Amino acid sequence: MKITIVGTGYVGLVSGACFAEFGVNVICVDKDVEKIKKLKKGIIPIFEPGLKELVHKNMTEKRLFFESSLSKSVEGSSAIFIAVGTPSRRGDGYADLRYVFSAAEEIASNLKHYAVIVNKSTVPIGTGKKVMNIIKKTNSKLEFDVASNPEFLREGSAINDFMRPDRVVIGCEGDRAKAILKELYRPLYLLETPILFTKRETAELIKYAANSFLATKITFINEISDLCEKVGANVSDVSIGMGLDGRIGKKFLHPGPGYGGSCFPKDTLALVKTAQDFKSPLKLIEHVVESNKKRKKVMFKKILRALPKNNKSKTVSVLGLTFKPNTDDMRDSPSLEIIPSLINKKCNVKVYDPEGMKEAKKYLSSYKNKISWCKDPYDASKKSDALVILTEWNQFRALDLLKLKKLLRTKIIIDLRNIYNPEEIKNEGFEYHSIGRGDL
Repeated sequence: MKITIVGTGYVGLVSGACFAEFGVNVICVDKDVEKIKKLKKGIIPIFEPGLKELVHKNMTEKRLFFESSLSKSVEGSSAIFIAVGTPSRRGDGYADLRYVFSAAEEIASNLKHYAVIVNKSTVPIGTGKKVMNIIKKTNSKLEFDVASNPEFLREGSAINDFMRPDRVVIGCEGDRAKAILKELYRPLYLLETPILFTKRETAELIKYAANSFLATKITFINEISDLCEKVGANVSDVSIGMGLDGRIGKKFLHPGPGYGGSCFPKDTLALVKTAQDFKSPLKLIEHVVESNKKRKKVMFKKILRALPKNNKSKTVSVLGLTFKPNTDDMRDSPSLEIIPSLINKKCNVKVYDPEGMKEAKKYLSSYKNKISWCKDPYDASKKSDALVILTEWNQFRALDLLKLKKLLRTKIIIDLRNIYNPEEIKNEGFEYHSIGRGDL
């Protein structure tokens, strides 16, 4: 089988490489000519563990190709996936669908045979119908079906999520389309992966509902952590006690500085807007959105309270810039609000991240010259008044505490991911601040 994937961003590139690994012939198309040139040379634009090796392998074995022109790429393709960005629209929070609609129009203009056009991008309910109307208007004689096949890829573990998913959701209504997509995902039948066929609108909503529910769990435990600090409880134990209940589960019950990334912020907001449009407001998700916005400010104030109480200019070291470990994604990362806030309070800021430094310099370009970009955690710690752990990279979990004591000017650690044991850190002579544990 041959398929075409429009868009070589995170979803398109990971999906293309993984489908090729299944044995499918895949052409990934992108209008960014320079990006395609780099991909043809094996230069991967994002950091995702294992992706570079998987792309190289399937390019070498002639199953994965990259092109900047759609016209020839769609020839002979049984399915054409739209995997372009759907960012939040500036000003109103709706998902910006211009790239999806543009891709649909271009596909319709170039396609000359029956194929399934599949929305892989995260799109609001009803987008599949709009895509169908665009294609009909552009090419009234074309035989086609439109399907929704939302992705559930976690940055940092996306390849495993694709190859061994919890489920595959496919929204389509034609038998012909269903047969093609069933064959495409046939390798997963060997793993007994649940494949759920639904209406298009149902598939579109499943994606938003799933992400919003996970965002709700994060928000819930963050708010519980604030209560723990007031009443003297330990949020780590609360999380364990809750997570042992099979109805709840232990995942996404780890307090932190708020969720970020390419999915949760824009998807929760888009779902809120859709619900409001249909006069069926989701008050719970509205609160989740608002609470997460406030979370970064709360964490910034927590850092300020922990700094030494003197009139001298403070130097703060920040470990971790990306919104989570094992990615270079800076989108909606808590660091993007916390670092500028520290600078605006006249703090000297030193930072280090294992993979996110290059991207961080783009996002923090207006502050770039006011930040010291360091080569490792210890370089960042030199003569600092506080060390802030903002992202839970594995290499931050076992720092040399004796070395840190010698490097830090003031022995303060502010752990916004709760990766250390308060008693052990205090026994080493540090003043330690974490989330929801009272640091007793």
